[in-house]
Amino acid sequence: MADPLLLLETRIAEQKQYESKPFPAVISPPSSSSIPIHALSLPLFTQCIKNQKPYLDSLLLGSGAVLFRGFPVNSAVDFNDVVEAFGFDELPYVGGAAPRSSVVGRVFTANESPPDQKIPFHHEMAQVPEFPSKLFFYCEVEPKCGGETPIVLSHVVYERMKDKHPEFVQRLEEHGLLYVRVLGEDDDPSSPIGRGWKSTFLTQDKNLAEQRAANLGLKLEWTEDGAKTVMGPIPGIKYDESRNRKVWFNSMVAAYTGWEDKRNDPTKAVTFGDGKPLPADIVHDCLRVLEEECVAVPWQRGDVLLIDNWAVLHSRRPFDPPRRVLASLCK
Repeated sequence: MADPLLLLETRIAEQKQYESKPFPAVISPPSSSSIPIHALSLPLFTQCIKNQKPYLDSLLLGSGAVLFRGFPVNSAVDFNDVVEAFGFDELPYVGGAAPRSSVVGRVFTANESPPDQKIPFHHEMAQVPEFPSKLFFYCEVEPKCGGETPIVLSHVVYERMKDKHPEFVQRLEEHGLLYVRVLGEDDDPSSPIGRGWKSTFLTQDKNLAEQRAANLGLKLEWTEDGAKTVMGPIPGIKYDESRNRKVWFNSMVAAYTGWEDKRNDPTKAVTFGDGKPLPADIVHDCLRVLEEECVAVPWQRGDVLLIDNWAVLHSRRPFDPPRRVLASLCK
């Protein structure tokens, strides 16, 4: 039986076109639907997701990101229901750097660093071996000003960097990257990477933290007031098998320009896998490429953004409060 609520692919001004595909894809309820807009319900939307999952999967594969706009997603609980409707397995947030709080079910806050701070482009948890394949964002409270979550196609960044800096990219492919982060015992909400070791490893037990770090491939060294983690060498370029192309799968720019607080020097937070420093001019040129290629869609209340973490990097622009964006990670 056909869905009473159809998912209509629409256009917004901020979209870009890559290989004749929109980025991101945007889905809204049709204005001419047989169901009046005031009659749209969350159960109708989630059932529609389940019924049209193959179509949504193909859309995500083609575009890399899908924005759902205009649907009745009015709370964190509603968002959790939407995530559940897709049927993806949950990925616990173990080993990530961002300060976050659990909200409900599979939902937690996006990075809670101060609003005046920009969060640089990164693939989610690219600095650890087990990272999400997909992630959801949901706008519960739209920002007064700013606060977009810019997204950029990773293979486009790889191709541009390979054209501009072939020797650098070759070194990156050969040696990978090494990430170093110093953690306090507890969370530091003033820092964009302020997650303490207790919440990073979801335990207060040092032995268990060591075990979980080892499971992630992290070297963990205890310090006087916290811990130091070393990850790598880990690939800076990966091969996206579902799309048959190389992707700029790393947190290089994010670490080099953003992993800064009272414990961390960002220029030492990431190096080549052999420990040699990264050339600052090329890292900053990569940042320019990311900014040139990105799409930044202003959040509207109720928006749900589904990102394929293999295909797309994301960031966060500074904002004037209030703003509340929630997230969920999937294996």
